[in-house]
Amino acid sequence: MIKVGHLAVGVLLATALSGSVAARPPQAREQRIPWRDMTPRVGLAGWHKTGGNATYAVVDGELVGRAEPGKANSWLVSDAAYGDFIIEFDARTDPALNSGVMIRGQSRPDYRNGVVFGYQAEIDPSKRAWSGGLYDEQRRQWLYTLGRNEAARRTFRSGDWNHYRVEAIGNRLRTWINGVPAADVVDDMDARGFIAFQVHAIPDAEAARHPEARFRNVRMITDRPARFAMPETQLPQQGWLSNRLSRDEQRAGWKLLWDGRTTKGWTSAKGGAFPARGWSIRDGVLTVEGSDGAESANGGDIVTTRDYRDFELSVDFRLTEGANSGVKYFVDPELSKGAGSAIGLEYQLLDDARHPDAKRGRDGNRTLGSLYDLIPARNLSDPDSPGKRINPPGEWNRAVIVSRGQHVEHWLNGFKVVEYERGSPAFRALVAQSKYAKWPNFGERAQGPILLQDHGNRVDFRSVKIREF
Repeated sequence: MIKVGHLAVGVLLATALSGSVAARPPQAREQRIPWRDMTPRVGLAGWHKTGGNATYAVVDGELVGRAEPGKANSWLVSDAAYGDFIIEFDARTDPALNSGVMIRGQSRPDYRNGVVFGYQAEIDPSKRAWSGGLYDEQRRQWLYTLGRNEAARRTFRSGDWNHYRVEAIGNRLRTWINGVPAADVVDDMDARGFIAFQVHAIPDAEAARHPEARFRNVRMITDRPARFAMPETQLPQQGWLSNRLSRDEQRAGWKLLWDGRTTKGWTSAKGGAFPARGWSIRDGVLTVEGSDGAESANGGDIVTTRDYRDFELSVDFRLTEGANSGVKYFVDPELSKGAGSAIGLEYQLLDDARHPDAKRGRDGNRTLGSLYDLIPARNLSDPDSPGKRINPPGEWNRAVIVSRGQHVEHWLNGFKVVEYERGSPAFRALVAQSKYAKWPNFGERAQGPILLQDHGNRVDFRSVKIREF
């Protein structure tokens, strides 16, 4: 993903809008596109309700979902399942009511008692305005937020009708909101599934007034939809293929920092070869083994065999209960020879609920996503909902570090949680109050290797990838 400034937003929006108009076929060709009307009819034949207590009805050709008190999300689910398709629809929701449309949705008795899960095109009427983002319902959470897509955020009209387009072709999912590209994801979990319209659960007091989510003009292409796919856009793609890069990621300059099979490109932070013990590779997962919580006392930290300066780093990680680890950058090799972990700026990996480090330091600056011992992780992407979005131990999370010049950002599961300027007066003041105060010019190296930490707890890594600016 690329951070989008004001100028870039204007260019992206103009390109998206012009591309949308240019891609729209003339009327004669429009009539030849094999659209199928999928708007539910009175009686809801071909659909069934599941989940919570919301009611669904067709009124004047519109599907109306009305919230009712209750704690579960409600869904109107298609009886049929679909593989590759393009779907378009208009949606309007009460500003208090979150909603969405499932794309290749799933439900199995052996998964959370039959709950609806899988890909969801988000309808977000809140001030966050992440409508058109892709959410993995009841599974991995956000696959593509709009945290770096200001153009799509700005086009959404809360409380009014908005037009959606979703293309599910092969392992690629793309979305548009009011003609503006919103999300681009490559993932291989679900190749086929149902369509479902959501009424999200809300507090009972709010649900008692029965806010509505409305849908109309629902249509699909299921006959060789790739023929009618929209042109490529400038939108950065999020890849979720384990230890693999999509063609678009490769074109954008991404490279695997770990190949998923060998130790190539990595070595011990203390010098010499890759550690002979303490690290293992199995089934596409790189694991630092547990050793009673001792810091760098078993296999020790590992680092890349080359340095990096301006980059975006993406690391999928899976914690065990009570685990502590970290991803370090601008590591100083001259400060890596003694006991303990190597020295560098650290994206903290921690089980906040169980590891005592979460309560140490200052103001939570040793919790998950934090710049360790310096800046606490906060939900900067959604200040009205300040909690971090964390998948629990045993499930995968994604850490992203963006370093461009002196500017650095930490992202956790699609949410920006830390932002700072290396070498600034504010940064140096934080260093002076930290455990790093004894090292001159800490964190200000022009370049350095990337490090995965051995802190004596088992942590799994995969899909470690980087692109340089």
